[in-house]
Amino acid sequence: MKPQATIEDIQFAPERSLSLETGRIAKQADGSVVVRLGDTMVLSTATISDSVRESNFFPLTVDYREKFAAGGKVPGGFIKREGRPTDKETLTSRLIDRAIRPLFPDGFYHDVHVVNFVISAGQDYDADVLAGVGSSAALMTSGAPFQGPIAEVRVARVDGEFVINPTMQQTAESDMDLIVAGKEDALVMVEGEADEVSEEDMIDALDEAHKSIRTLCRGQHQLVEAYGEPEPFEWEADLVPDALVDKMKQQYGRKVADAIRGEYSKEKFYQGIDAIKEEATADLLGDAKETPEGYTRDDIHSAVENVQKDEMRSMIVQEGQRIDGRGEEDVRDLWMEVGYLPRVHGSAIFTRGETQVLGSVTLGTSEDVQAVDEVFAETDKTFYLHYRFPPFSVGEASYLRGPKRREIGHSMLAERALRPVIPEQEQFPYTIRINADVMESNGSSSMASVCAGSLALMDAGVPIEKPVAGIAMGLVQHEDETKVLTDILGQEDHLGDMDFKITGTRDGVTACQMDMKIEGLSRDVLLKALKQARKAREFILDEMEETISEPREDLSKYAPRLTKLQIDPDRIGAVIGPGGKVVKSIQKETNTEISVDEDEGVGIVTIAATNQNDAEAAIERVKQIVAVPEEGEDYIGTVKGIRDFGAFIEIMPERTGLLHVSEISHEYVEDIEEYLQVGDKVKVHLLEVKDDGKMRLTRKPFLSEEDEETADQ
Repeated sequence: MKPQATIEDIQFAPERSLSLETGRIAKQADGSVVVRLGDTMVLSTATISDSVRESNFFPLTVDYREKFAAGGKVPGGFIKREGRPTDKETLTSRLIDRAIRPLFPDGFYHDVHVVNFVISAGQDYDADVLAGVGSSAALMTSGAPFQGPIAEVRVARVDGEFVINPTMQQTAESDMDLIVAGKEDALVMVEGEADEVSEEDMIDALDEAHKSIRTLCRGQHQLVEAYGEPEPFEWEADLVPDALVDKMKQQYGRKVADAIRGEYSKEKFYQGIDAIKEEATADLLGDAKETPEGYTRDDIHSAVENVQKDEMRSMIVQEGQRIDGRGEEDVRDLWMEVGYLPRVHGSAIFTRGETQVLGSVTLGTSEDVQAVDEVFAETDKTFYLHYRFPPFSVGEASYLRGPKRREIGHSMLAERALRPVIPEQEQFPYTIRINADVMESNGSSSMASVCAGSLALMDAGVPIEKPVAGIAMGLVQHEDETKVLTDILGQEDHLGDMDFKITGTRDGVTACQMDMKIEGLSRDVLLKALKQARKAREFILDEMEETISEPREDLSKYAPRLTKLQIDPDRIGAVIGPGGKVVKSIQKETNTEISVDEDEGVGIVTIAATNQNDAEAAIERVKQIVAVPEEGEDYIGTVKGIRDFGAFIEIMPERTGLLHVSEISHEYVEDIEEYLQVGDKVKVHLLEVKDDGKMRLTRKPFLSEEDEETADQ
């Protein structure tokens, strides 16, 4: 019997409606919803484990997967099955996780698994923000202790008008691409990029997004009401007892306060707090595993951290003092250097306080593009940034593995920040790769990566339009007072209420990422954070320009020199040759790299060489291949074959004409091989190029009577 589905249609913006459906598929999950916008559909499920891990970290896992079959496609490569998550899938999973994680109550440690499958991929709408809405709706129907709903929307601005959940074509034409998540009464997450927009425009975009978010949240409430309220999930909060926190405050509050206010370095700070934790553990536990009240070592450590958090927030808000002695708007000490690595194409060190990034730039050819094989995107990337966070950067002894979700997320944030100033391929036809390796970290290594990347680009001679800088802003609310902090430390991020990363040039914002840990943030406070970030960004740009003020005029001697030639698209095959034989031969003989493409009906040959002589040799070879034989011109050709009716003469690479037997001599020729042999060089005159490209040659104009006598003999 066909199940009865509950469907809720929601018009969340002008000419934009989506539907939420539950009760039809995936009914054994605790909650399941299908979201549809146009022809794009996402199945979102939520499942909660009955058991609890022994952990003080909420074990939430969010997965997003794009099925190629959803778009009527087959995966590329040898194995025709979806493999590990793409960067797009990883980033989308992170976006959803960051939006819903803060809305679970403290002390809830049951495993929660949220899965999003793209089951239909339309050509108009991406599925990423639909998965955010579906994840929230699935949790709402699961009975989880989720303090939602939330909704995610994409905001674009096309021709000066904001568009919510634009088509992919509209997104491509927009000067901003923001993904915004929020509840009915507050925003909880923002991420995206923009083409140097103003802070006021950013706020207007967020306001517009919140209108649609409210509508989508109300629609989820209506879906749950229509389907039936789920049974609440039964659980017990695992919180640090208030009595233990009070005890730690009474006995160790003064020591915590002194440790926070002492001379600051990251190492001393953590050593001081760790020493207090161990002292408290020894005093209360001794050799026992728990106190008479049942307090464990972990409980005692968590209680000390609560005291530390309260003390630090009070100091910042009430005393206007931060743990490293800076004021609210102060940026840590900066130092930077370019050209540090002699062999790479461009490099820079950027250091802000105890955060340091070594950036390097590699310039490649079109052969080095990042191939994209996704359901909603197929355009190869000619600019990309890779961020790495090795364990030694925070003094840890661990293992090097593949990039984690956080590293992929920070890579994309820094890449988005710099992308608006990267020159177009027509102006600078290189593939550009930036490596951002974190050497030290104490807060906002992603923003240091933006600064290091910008400096390294200029050191490499990439003609970027303007330098870009980034800064991380924080927020602390304590007893109805609010402080916005510039350039937050790692501890201020961990114990604060907001992490707002903003990048841009002197003329506007290029990217942002905001995560909220509190339920409300006024428009005025958000605008204050943006303007305070602009002031810090301009200060950092001043320092960067003291180091290098504009891109170098010359590229590194190790960087490839690119030359582009336009050719007749009909001659592309001749340049490449059967199985790439011709182009490989040119590359080997001239020590160059050559790529051949077609762009809007024009053949483009790109030659990469490390010196001018090699480049010119390759250019000459290509020109010979693509040159068009002209009637009436003389050529020196090579005999390639002999038949009874004449000889075939190659007058240009891959261009062969017929020297008919009647045109070999003024006299009658009985045996052609008495006059010509395969491999001979012979001067010929081009009589005719026929419509089908065949050429008729003669050598008679170059034959004197003496030549005739010699030939007869």
